[in-house]
Amino acid sequence: MPNIPKVSIIIPAYNAMTYLPTTLASVLQQTFTDFEVLIIDDGSTDHLHQWITEILDSRVKLIRQNNQGISAARNTGINNSKGKYIAFLDADDLWETTKLEEQIYLLDNNPTIGLVYTWIKLVDHHGKSSGRIIKSHIQGNMWQQIVEYNPIQTSTVIVRRDCLDNVGIFDQNLSSAEDWELWVRISFHYPFAVIKKPLVNYRLHQNNITKNWQITEQGLSLVIEKVFASLPSDIQNLKNRCYGRGNLYIAWKTLQTGDKNCQLSLDFRHKAIKHYPQLRYSPQFIRLSLAIMIRQLLGTDSYSKLLTLIYTLRRHLAQ
Repeated sequence: MPNIPKVSIIIPAYNAMTYLPTTLASVLQQTFTDFEVLIIDDGSTDHLHQWITEILDSRVKLIRQNNQGISAARNTGINNSKGKYIAFLDADDLWETTKLEEQIYLLDNNPTIGLVYTWIKLVDHHGKSSGRIIKSHIQGNMWQQIVEYNPIQTSTVIVRRDCLDNVGIFDQNLSSAEDWELWVRISFHYPFAVIKKPLVNYRLHQNNITKNWQITEQGLSLVIEKVFASLPSDIQNLKNRCYGRGNLYIAWKTLQTGDKNCQLSLDFRHKAIKHYPQLRYSPQFIRLSLAIMIRQLLGTDSYSKLLTLIYTLRRHLAQ
């Protein structure tokens, strides 16, 4: 009888060879070892197929398909996986060595928990820490919080297969926020847990899909309307909060992608508070407003140099 791995790790890959080797290395260095790795080649044109032949670890498997997008690639991985638990990892992110061990221990000892996520450390394209950690303390029956906004990055997630069997997999019709929409569906039925450690390193680089604010804007309304179509009328007031937080998120993304004169950032910031006026008092809104003001005063080049200096100081303080 063939050995069935406890965990299936799904890595979608589309022309990802710049970072994929180090991403896979972070998986193979895990202290927990009972897993399979399914790399889903989503129509790549780089040398992924040649590279995979050099990987001698039998736990690593390649599945090839025509280019269909990240949700379809993840779904292909789910449909071909064998594990009791399913973990997701983007091809440019990195795991700390104890990531799987800590999450699986929590799931094994808390059978009602459906999904476990972790904190995130932001790193540059070389894997060097920026000194910034993205934290969330939300856990338990958290569907009301997660309906309002998504605190969970996909590469941090381990979910029970039973959860996906019950609620379904990623919606391939969504162009963005498809992960958030799935977490919402899961949260209606299962409590979540968070490990309050940065066990995932999220690379910041020019090709991050989350920096493509146009895709995010196009998908924002579609995903929010789908989420709220199935919710009771007494919490429909949360929809405006979702639109507000979504527009605030896009405002940040436009600022990061060279928004000339910050006009796009200002426009999306205005849309955010139009939907959700209380956002103007939030730390995220205040930080955005300060960043816009500083960039307008200093210009793009000086603003970028200032960010580099801040990140360097953070790295030193974090050591």
